[in-house]
Amino acid sequence: MDASLITPFVTSIQNVFSTMLQLPVTVNTPKVKSNPEPSHDVSGIIGMSGDVTGSVVLSFPLETAQRVVALFCGEQMDPRSADFSDAIGELVNMVSGGAKAQFPDNKKVSISCPSVVLGENHVVATQTDTPCVLIPCTTDCGDLTIEIAIREREVAGNATNSQQATA
Repeated sequence: MDASLITPFVTSIQNVFSTMLQLPVTVNTPKVKSNPEPSHDVSGIIGMSGDVTGSVVLSFPLETAQRVVALFCGEQMDPRSADFSDAIGELVNMVSGGAKAQFPDNKKVSISCPSVVLGENHVVATQTDTPCVLIPCTTDCGDLTIEIAIREREVAGNATNSQQATA
């Protein structure tokens, strides 16, 4: 996995959380996810396509998610409400969008609308051929994790040149 695609997420989460929530984020030692261990209780998921493909997950224990959403929205929210899920989705969207803007070489990348999964011991499956980097983070609201399973799209040989070479 290319560090130039991972580092932007570290910068972005620190920027988004300090700007939008006035909440500093301490980034701990990243590691490669070696088994399909459960995520936390709440996960915001974004897909990426284009020059970079894969997925990004912002995952929180429920209590941390409730605290973060309360800071973000200015009020406590029931985790079962659509507004709670929208807030988690918007946070993963801002972190992913901020990271995407920092990718090297002006990569053309589209990000999907966020999906949010709530529930104990859920697992977010990623592409088996793409390593997943876990970046544990600590805030005053609690711990959270960024799971990044992305890679640069492999560019196939130019079909026009291949056809011309065989003609």
